[in-house]
Amino acid sequence: MAKLSASILTADFSDLRETLALFERHPAVGWLHMDVMDGAYVPNISFGPPVVRSLARATGLPLDIHLMVEEPGRLLGDFKTEKTEYITVHQEACTHLDRALRQIRDLGVRCGAALNPATPEGTLDYALGSVDQVLVMSVNPGFGGQRFIPDALRKVRALAEERSRRGLSFQIAVDGGVNADNVAEIRAAGADIIVTGSAVLDAPDPAAELALLAKNMEGADVCV
Repeated sequence: MAKLSASILTADFSDLRETLALFERHPAVGWLHMDVMDGAYVPNISFGPPVVRSLARATGLPLDIHLMVEEPGRLLGDFKTEKTEYITVHQEACTHLDRALRQIRDLGVRCGAALNPATPEGTLDYALGSVDQVLVMSVNPGFGGQRFIPDALRKVRALAEERSRRGLSFQIAVDGGVNADNVAEIRAAGADIIVTGSAVLDAPDPAAELALLAKNMEGADVCV
């Protein structure tokens, strides 16, 4: 069954408890998605380990840490908390991806590899047996509220087919521009984890939008 990973990137940081409560109440939300940006790999700066540690104490949801940083291997231990379930690094940001994935595993955390929109899924060919999650970016990383890039669906389908062909068990996540109108198509392509953020948090009624998004995701006809 597919689950939502709820991003706080566009939340009101003066009142995060309300955002946490919104996501914790809905059974389709499996993780709190933490977009960590360093101002170098991506243009923006978001937050770092102190905020992640604080939120780990404040939420009952496990954390899905998405590191949009250069050479993430030097920082991995800083994002290990009692709530951290996934740490995902960008294939493009790692000089030694295999080493970074092993470092994450050694922390007792599930490891993920993210792919930017123009990065082919084939660049992970020799890493697919080592990852717990492949995060397909359906926007260019660094900003919330962008439009979904349709070619991401081809990448999701290709990964789902390769997973089936090789008998692998990694999860496929999609991040960027997901909303109630396109989530069924994304799920049908083979995505297991749907990252949602601004589509819910910027809606006039976030709770209603979250419910609609989850309903449309759950009603998708998965064909892979």
